[in-house]
Amino acid sequence: MLKKIFTTGFLSLALATTVYSANVSKEQCEAKDGSFIYAGNECIEYKAFEAEDNEVITVIVHGTWDLGTNTLGRYAPFAETMNMITDLTTIAVALPGYSDSSTNNLKPLASKEVKNLAAKKEYVEFLGELVSSLKQKYNAQKVNFIGHSAGAMMGATLIGTNPDLIQNIALAGGRYDIHKVSDEKDLISMVDVLDNINKDTKILFIYGTEDKISKPEVTTSFYEIAKNKGLNVKLVKVEGAAHIDLDMTDTATEATVEMFEEE
Repeated sequence: MLKKIFTTGFLSLALATTVYSANVSKEQCEAKDGSFIYAGNECIEYKAFEAEDNEVITVIVHGTWDLGTNTLGRYAPFAETMNMITDLTTIAVALPGYSDSSTNNLKPLASKEVKNLAAKKEYVEFLGELVSSLKQKYNAQKVNFIGHSAGAMMGATLIGTNPDLIQNIALAGGRYDIHKVSDEKDLISMVDVLDNINKDTKILFIYGTEDKISKPEVTTSFYEIAKNKGLNVKLVKVEGAAHIDLDMTDTATEATVEMFEEE
């Protein structure tokens, strides 16, 4: 039922592409109509659904889509639903090159010019600045994070490079050891920062049994590594789920909400 709420009527919006903003100054960003925040030298479009107070915010980060995809067309409805379920301020962001977000310094995740952008240190640092800026904007005390695919990969790395920023993180269909698929020397992923992760941070690893992009063993094997490190981890299997919309499935959503509600 939840998945129908997320997808019905919004697929065409999500698949529509836009000509993304190339270079936008801070002043131009602040003058834009709609919801934009200037962070990490990028003007980022987002959609927020606020609760009565903003003590805790949830930030949702998408993965790799075709260049110029209006990702907010797909993720804003998800954010609204999560807001209604949890009564927490929930924010869907569009990464550089998606919806109307800029590409001042960073290329879109789907860029053909640079591979493995989600495993680049500068992209992870940018994500940290974006989450920190949203936390400051809403004067939040705690941050929840939902990441799908490349968004999960970057979020997983971020809790190691900035261990006090995020308290609860749901990772759906990510990759956590980039070195298993690439020999590039300047890449970083969760495996490289495991020892820095706060053991109080709750981590939810979500995988779909029919995921052909992030195959089940990618998540299940890394879950064991994280558990053996003494991290606060939980593994969730979504039977029959493929890669797309894995984070929006009923099973994933219910497990994510349960984690957010735990004391």
